[in-house]
Amino acid sequence: MTSELIVIGGATGTGKTGLSLAVAELLRAQGRDAEIVNADAMQFYRGMDIGTAKLPPEQRRGIPHHLFDVLDVTEPATVAWYQPLARETITAIIDRGAVPILVGGSGLYIASVVFDLQFPGRDPEVRAELERELEEWGAGMLYKRLREFDPEAAARIDPKNGRRVVRALEVIRVTGEKFSAQLPEQDAWWRPTTMVLAEMPREELVPILDARVVTMWRDGLVGETAELLEEGLVESSTAGKAIGYAQAACQLRGELSEADAIAQAQLLTRKYSRRQVSWFRRYDTAVRVRGDDPWAANLVIEHFER
Repeated sequence: MTSELIVIGGATGTGKTGLSLAVAELLRAQGRDAEIVNADAMQFYRGMDIGTAKLPPEQRRGIPHHLFDVLDVTEPATVAWYQPLARETITAIIDRGAVPILVGGSGLYIASVVFDLQFPGRDPEVRAELERELEEWGAGMLYKRLREFDPEAAARIDPKNGRRVVRALEVIRVTGEKFSAQLPEQDAWWRPTTMVLAEMPREELVPILDARVVTMWRDGLVGETAELLEEGLVESSTAGKAIGYAQAACQLRGELSEADAIAQAQLLTRKYSRRQVSWFRRYDTAVRVRGDDPWAANLVIEHFER
């Protein structure tokens, strides 16, 4: 069955953005319009530009981009919110006769769109109890509990992301099943899809990630964070946990020196990248390319048109 949707996923720093633009331009050269849909959770936020490596509008080559800058930093980003919005956006693109290209590194957000991911196990009382425990004991204690109950789910979740730890424990409590068991299988596409993964050897990727963090500080991440704090950015929010912004906020409060803030952001970025690689490894039928390969876009189009 001919694909209707192109997905370009992968770890941060692997060239997804450049590849998506190249694919869209190649399609346009062939007489087909293409539009890009964001699947990076932190790029949903207005004002979070430097720290998320968000492509400025003037660099988007005239290609329509969707679901960027759709939330204030005070609003939560959730998969349950994103799934119907992304699917509606993609459907509208297809109805216009264009090719949607879903791009990002937030694996669960991508999975929620392309597979039949449900959102079971919600109970306000259980969640309230877990959130009280989170506030009293911290994310580390709850993460330890999750690791005992469901090691597979724990391996995919940042130990410091209390919101996601609470959600996983809520599902376990309510359903009596592992949270990892709720994740979608890769054999039932929502729409016929060409899944592409941008990859790079670890020894090449790490220096790129470290350099990217230094560049963000040079380009004004601390100043951008100061503005967002004035707009209501808080540490406990979804946006406030973003790597780079959290460390810049600590620097502004005098809790970290600039050198320590950069080093911590580099370390967390490397860890996050490793988790992303682990997540996307499950897609054994995906087309794997180097994002910086000049022939990668041609390969993507070749698979899309099969």
